[in-house]
Amino acid sequence: MDDTIITIYCLCNDFLKAIGHRDDPQARMSTAEVMTVPLVAATFFGANIDKSRLFLHEYGYMKKMLGKSRLNRRIRAIEPKFWRVLFELLAQAFKERNANQTYVVDSLPVAVCDNIRIRRCRLYPPEESAGAFRGYVPSKRRYFYGLRVHLMVSAKGEPVEFSLEAASEADIKVFKNLELALLPEGSTIFADKGYTDYDHEDLLEEAGGLHVKAQRRKNSKRPMPAWEEFLGKPIRQYIETVFGRLSDLFAGKIHAVTPRAPRGFELKIVWFLLAFSIQCL
Repeated sequence: MDDTIITIYCLCNDFLKAIGHRDDPQARMSTAEVMTVPLVAATFFGANIDKSRLFLHEYGYMKKMLGKSRLNRRIRAIEPKFWRVLFELLAQAFKERNANQTYVVDSLPVAVCDNIRIRRCRLYPPEESAGAFRGYVPSKRRYFYGLRVHLMVSAKGEPVEFSLEAASEADIKVFKNLELALLPEGSTIFADKGYTDYDHEDLLEEAGGLHVKAQRRKNSKRPMPAWEEFLGKPIRQYIETVFGRLSDLFAGKIHAVTPRAPRGFELKIVWFLLAFSIQCL
C-alpha cells in the first residue's frame, strides 16, 4: 500500500510540474496532494473520498489534511482535462512498451441503478434521457440502466484508450470516435462481433495501417480463416480478465450526487480507470 500511495503522489506531482501548474502560496494542500486523495480512494476505498481523507491523515501521509467540505471543493476545482491528460501520458508509456502492437477493445456495462428503480433515478432521469441509458448485456441476457466504459487495452491488459457513453450507444459507433490515429502504424485490434464494419476496417487499413480483427458472424460476407479465429479468441477473451480486475475496484454501488464531469458519477469512473492504470505500471 505504501508503494502505491507514494507512486500516485509522485505521478501527480511530476505531471503538474511538467505542465507548469503552480499552486497558490497560501494553499494548505498542494494540488498534487488533492489529486492523490481521490486516486487512493479509487484504489483502496471504492472511491469513498472521506475514508481516503481520514486514512491519509491518521497514518501520517498528509498531516495538513483539509476538512471534508473544503477538500471536496478543491477536488471539484481541478480541471477535468488534468485527469484525461494524466491517463493519456500513462497510455503512451503502455503503447511504447507494447512490442507486438496488439490491442483489444470491448465495453463494460456500469449500472447506475437496478431496472426497478429507473423511474426514481436522479442521476440520469428517464424523462430526459429518452431511453438512452438503458442497455442490454447479451452474455447475461439482461438489461441495465447506466453507462458503458468502452476500453482499449494492450496485449498485457494495460489501458490505452477509453470513452464513457450511454448504455444504448452501439459499440461500433463509439469505436469510430476513438483516437485510433495515436496507435502505432501496423497495430492489430481484436474485437467481438459488435465491432464489425467492413467499410471502417478498410478505411483504417488504408489511412493508418491498422488491422481490425473483429469476430465474424455466421453469415459474414468476409469470413475469418479458421486459424486466425483460433488465435484471436484467447486474445479477445483476455479483456474479460481486465474488466474483472477493474470491477473489483468498484464499490457495491458507486455513490454520486451529480452525473457528469467535472464532478459526479462519470468522474469517479475516470478515477477508477486511472487507479487501474497506475496499478499496471
